[in-house]
Amino acid sequence: MPAFSNRVMALQPSATIATAMRARALKAEGKPVISLALGQPDFSTPEVAIAAAHQFASKGDMGYPPVDGHPLLKRAVQKKFLKENHLAYELDEITIGNGAKQLIFNAFMATVEKGDEVVIPAPYWVGYPLAAGLFGGVPRYALCQEQDGFRLTAEALQKELSPATKWVVLNFPNNPTGAVTSLEDMHNIADVLRRFPQSWIMCDEIYEHLIYEGVEHFSLAAIAPDLKERILTLNGVSKAYAMTGWRVGFAGAPAKLIKAMVKIQGNSTSGVCGVSQVAAAAALEEASEQVGVMRESYARRRALVLRALKEIKGVSCTEPKGAFYIYLGIKDCLGKKTRVGQQVIKTDKDFATALLEEEFVAMVHGAAFGYSPYLRLSYATDDASLTEACLRIKRFVENLQ
Repeated sequence: MPAFSNRVMALQPSATIATAMRARALKAEGKPVISLALGQPDFSTPEVAIAAAHQFASKGDMGYPPVDGHPLLKRAVQKKFLKENHLAYELDEITIGNGAKQLIFNAFMATVEKGDEVVIPAPYWVGYPLAAGLFGGVPRYALCQEQDGFRLTAEALQKELSPATKWVVLNFPNNPTGAVTSLEDMHNIADVLRRFPQSWIMCDEIYEHLIYEGVEHFSLAAIAPDLKERILTLNGVSKAYAMTGWRVGFAGAPAKLIKAMVKIQGNSTSGVCGVSQVAAAAALEEASEQVGVMRESYARRRALVLRALKEIKGVSCTEPKGAFYIYLGIKDCLGKKTRVGQQVIKTDKDFATALLEEEFVAMVHGAAFGYSPYLRLSYATDDASLTEACLRIKRFVENLQ
């Protein structure tokens, strides 16, 4: 058989997807599986977005969409950035992708050379180092400590930056920890980044609307306008608007970077489905009330899960200020043996595997996010499932020997 590329052979399977697949397989066998593995909102897409998509599709205007995005959506994104983030972008400084993930790939493919360093706060979403590595980049990790609420400190970031740094990735509110950065944090981070003018800065703000207890979200390009010419501000409609399957992400950045990213996209997938773009535009302009309703539900679920987890001896639980994840510490569970399978828990992966096989609760192990021993719990599901899942986690931990 002809050989595969070193690039694809080096790719590791997604732990999140692998966990979800095993959970589905067990469920197909009739097991009472509760999956807390995916960052998948359990709400329906806002009606206004569905109606706009239906109306557009009914017209039959289904030609190739512009590679950089439908003007209707680009204008909606422009208004959104100005109103919500205090960022003024011209239309040629905005582009649309098949989800924010494609825009990350486009940006790295357009800029990263072999050996370039990409600094990523850890714990991290798995896609950042994967994309950087595909194009020859070398990931470096700025550790965010539990005692700091998993916030990124200027000191931790400073340690990893060097003249070889091509990109710095900032993802707050954070996946997988739910951590947010304060205004003071952002100013301190900006001070550090000013010392490394050769580096691009990626601000992934996909969870910006999912913040709690009066916490505010701050866009770096707005509070440090002198850095704006180096910043790629990423967002999309997947999380806040419950539109994961519509596959629409958007970004604002200097026109030269946007042009390079569009060139990459034009030679890969081309433009995003027009129906999805029209739906996304309607969501951005008319669905803020639904976002508020979803946020209130997430806040209630967050409180429910935190109360339940804090009753479990042997785990630690830092209160997240954003997103819909809890990063559960299991250090005190290591070295113990499961009651049912008599398996010794040596790693967080062992814990996650045994929890799924013995109690049928699916969560993703922390090693997948570059920070152990933890597990990521997604509370983007219904109250009854969350309550039952926490009871099972409690039983599992208490039965460790």
